[in-house]
Amino acid sequence: MGVAIRVAGEDDRELVVRLLDDAFQDDPVSGWVFPGTEYRRTTHHRLMSAFTDAVLADGRIDVTEDGTACALWLSMPGEAHPADGEDQDDHGGGDEGGGEDEAVALREFVDPDNERVETIARLMAESHPTGRAHAYLWMIAVTPDRQGEGLGAALIGHVLDRCDREGLPAYLEASSERSTKLYERLGYTRTATTLDLPDGPRMYPMWREPRP
Repeated sequence: MGVAIRVAGEDDRELVVRLLDDAFQDDPVSGWVFPGTEYRRTTHHRLMSAFTDAVLADGRIDVTEDGTACALWLSMPGEAHPADGEDQDDHGGGDEGGGEDEAVALREFVDPDNERVETIARLMAESHPTGRAHAYLWMIAVTPDRQGEGLGAALIGHVLDRCDREGLPAYLEASSERSTKLYERLGYTRTATTLDLPDGPRMYPMWREPRP
């Protein structure tokens, strides 16, 4: 049976934030940014809100018709980042200008005393590939009681089919070694470097060339 997918709009904002918040509560990267279960439960949703707003403004969010899964995508141009020595963009998100200020603004919006919010935004921006236009899977979330049913693969494949037709590469950062297995089945391969959070978990940048 196919998975019905639609493009989210502003009316879906709270749904997307809730999906991201629920799905990433036990994620190792979220645990590093917001250590402690209670702290994460009361603060994590602010970061998910910021991500959702950024992609609603500048990208595309796909959701399953039943509201159990979502995927956040950005279209990255070939010159998505400033030249060496200039300020970097926040979280690799492709917003124009003021990358350093945006990382600070993200921390101040989400959790002003938490430097890790700013740190992860900077590290992901610095590691993001440049030079070729590509589709960037920023985040994907499946409600916990529906994980393992193929919803994530369906959401990703929905966009990768278009990438293949258009000859467009795709990129993502896997937040755990386990999740790389799903992405490898969809044609992604690990890049030569990892993204190592200070005293924290490792993330795995992955690139996918379009298939003929």
